[in-house]
Amino acid sequence: EVQLVESGGGLVQAGGSLRLSCVASGLTGDDYVIGWVRQVPGKEREAVACISSSIRRPLYQDTVKGRFTISLDNTKKTVVLQMNTLKVEDTAIYYCATGDANSWYAAMVGGELHGIENWGKGTLVTVSA
Repeated sequence: EVQLVESGGGLVQAGGSLRLSCVASGLTGDDYVIGWVRQVPGKEREAVACISSSIRRPLYQDTVKGRFTISLDNTKKTVVLQMNTLKVEDTAIYYCATGDANSWYAAMVGGELHGIENWGKGTLVTVSA
């Protein structure tokens, strides 16, 4: 069973930074895609960034490109989302998630998240004006 545990959320002023971490356990094999999905209550989820354990080329949603950086330590099965220049509209619950490459592509490009298999419980990020 895959388990994903997020940490690092909190309250920050606009323009500030936060660093989210997610530790994954139960992953079989070394080839997987892991990333972050966020959701504002009452709105649809949005995949914001993902990275492959093998190719290591990150993908970013346009809304966060240039401000967020995703990185992966494959030996520790830990993915980090460094969020800089935060905006009020970044306020959301951030979920760590894993899935195959096709599912993540559909999520990042088409907003289709049904193929993402495993989810953490989420961590709340609040950005104040």
